[in-house]
Amino acid sequence: MPAPRKRLILVDPAEDVGNLSSRLRMQDYLVDEVKTGVEAASAALADPPVAVVADLWMSGVSGVQLCRLLKGEPATAHVPIILRGPGGQRNRFWAEQAGAADYVVNGRMGDLVRALDRAIAGAPPAAPGFDKTLGSCETAIRDRIASRLDAALFESVLAAEVRALGACGSFDRLFDLLSQFVSRVTSYRWLAVSTDMPSRLGLHTFPATRARSETEARAAIGPAEDATVVLVEDGDAFDDEEGPAPIVRSIVLAGKELGKIALAVRAVRGDHDEEFVEVIARELAGPLRMASLVEESQRLATIDALTGLMNRRALLEAMEVELARAERHDYPCCVMMLDVDHFKQINDRHGHASGDAVLAATGRLLKRLARKGDLVARWGGEEFIVVLHQTRIADAAVVAERFRAAFAEMVVAAGEGLELHITASFGVAELLPEQSIDELFDRADRAMYEAKAGGRNRVVHDSQRVEAEDPQQLRLSISAVA
Repeated sequence: MPAPRKRLILVDPAEDVGNLSSRLRMQDYLVDEVKTGVEAASAALADPPVAVVADLWMSGVSGVQLCRLLKGEPATAHVPIILRGPGGQRNRFWAEQAGAADYVVNGRMGDLVRALDRAIAGAPPAAPGFDKTLGSCETAIRDRIASRLDAALFESVLAAEVRALGACGSFDRLFDLLSQFVSRVTSYRWLAVSTDMPSRLGLHTFPATRARSETEARAAIGPAEDATVVLVEDGDAFDDEEGPAPIVRSIVLAGKELGKIALAVRAVRGDHDEEFVEVIARELAGPLRMASLVEESQRLATIDALTGLMNRRALLEAMEVELARAERHDYPCCVMMLDVDHFKQINDRHGHASGDAVLAATGRLLKRLARKGDLVARWGGEEFIVVLHQTRIADAAVVAERFRAAFAEMVVAAGEGLELHITASFGVAELLPEQSIDELFDRADRAMYEAKAGGRNRVVHDSQRVEAEDPQQLRLSISAVA
């Protein structure tokens, strides 16, 4: 028994549609001929064919509109559509964007047959059932097309809003603006976005439900335990005690997952909430990547690559803020300056690689010992600075002694079995009223050089010093014994 002939729908308003139809029948297709896009939609939805062939541009319902409608209906989502029309890249682009399986230039029968064979062979399986309720009602079909076009327009607006977040320059700013936008479109209990590198969790929630929302968000999208939390709390989120399971989607760029987004809607989900989250997840990948790149470039501009500490420029900028805060709130502030003892000898005897190992180990030790809120930086060469927030000189001297002891106990693995024992000299000074940053650092510098001149591996704080001491003379005396 011969195989059943493959039925396709040919929609062509031209007078020679019969000629094209006969040529397709010669290729063993069973052809249903129609004149308009409405007729094609009605016939396809009533009884899905193996393929649809239509002109790209037709009066009434165009091939683009027909393609969008059929691809959006479960009954015909699997049916490949071949669009025909004049040559030109723009026409091919429109066909691709509409979801057509292929685009064939008018008059190229061989290309059309080959496109049909490829499309039919690669088509997904048909849905188990389909909706025939549209029947042949032209009004219903036109309404459905209008609905699809409206949905596509709304999706493009959403996508544009999300893509615009790429100019934010930071994750914090991006998430704040995203929460403002999402809360204008739909209502929810909380919105969360997580990223993997670096590990962060953005959370928008009603203030009173913050703890519960964070617990639910962590369970839904699983950020690392130590993820930095970016919190937005306001009345744009709702304080419902419970609701449906959150909608969770991955944020993927070039096949790599950057993070996840989760939306905990209110008691009843909106009709299009899942589609809304899909659009955001798809479009958010680019802005997230852009924000990460900007943040990384800013970090590299302010971080010393060898030690991982702030560089001199970044410290000076941070000190402007720290001193303004200290003066406004009458907080004490101390600066601890330290210098690795005999560092030149380490370089001369063991090489610069060993010197770099000592500096890197110093950076790790300082970060481990410093308190949260203190500023730690490489000042230059083997000199480092720790700014002690809300600390008086007596307490700062105790802190410096703790640092000094930790240095004395540290052993640096400098390669090839070499282990170096190092020490450091510390100078400490407290901010005085109406004193500049340069003056504060200079006083700490003088104290540090007095510690080196006094035998190294010790702490000198500014109140112990003789103010008339010439720092240049101290440097010369140290150089003489280095």
